[in-house]
Amino acid sequence: MVDLILVDEKDNEIGKMEKIKAHENGGKLHRAFSILVFNDERELLIQQRALSKYHWPGIWANTCCSHPMPGEKTLEAAHRRLMEEMGFDTDLKEEFTFIYKANYDNGLTEHELDHVISGKYNENPKVNPEEVNDFKWITIPDLIKDIEQNPQNYAPWFKIIIKKARDKKLI
Repeated sequence: MVDLILVDEKDNEIGKMEKIKAHENGGKLHRAFSILVFNDERELLIQQRALSKYHWPGIWANTCCSHPMPGEKTLEAAHRRLMEEMGFDTDLKEEFTFIYKANYDNGLTEHELDHVISGKYNENPKVNPEEVNDFKWITIPDLIKDIEQNPQNYAPWFKIIIKKARDKKLI
């Protein structure tokens, strides 16, 4: 059983809750992170979520995303999950946070205060097939065009991240 960190709108910890329970009944606000890894050509490494995921399986998303465990700092968790999902680690930097809520068709709800974190890496990952179905490096203009043409292929949080990163001139 994995517990998530419940937070208020200012990212203050207010408790913990088992992962599935935090996603049921409209979702409880919890801490999460999303990693964007770029190469020297400014291409973004994106992943297609494993087909076995309980929500948003087979959907394209950012390089890596997850939740810190109780007692774990967000950047520590980001390094841990990047290695677990993508098979590499790199220097990471927190860029911004935002809150979103998205309902999935199986009745689960994502309600997250998401820490967006960036890094650089120039090799292909060694993905964990239990987490990742596929990956690709993509330019930001090509990504934005594909999100506009095929929004159903992309995770809801990822579409928000791309818009906010553009607004903040990070991409």
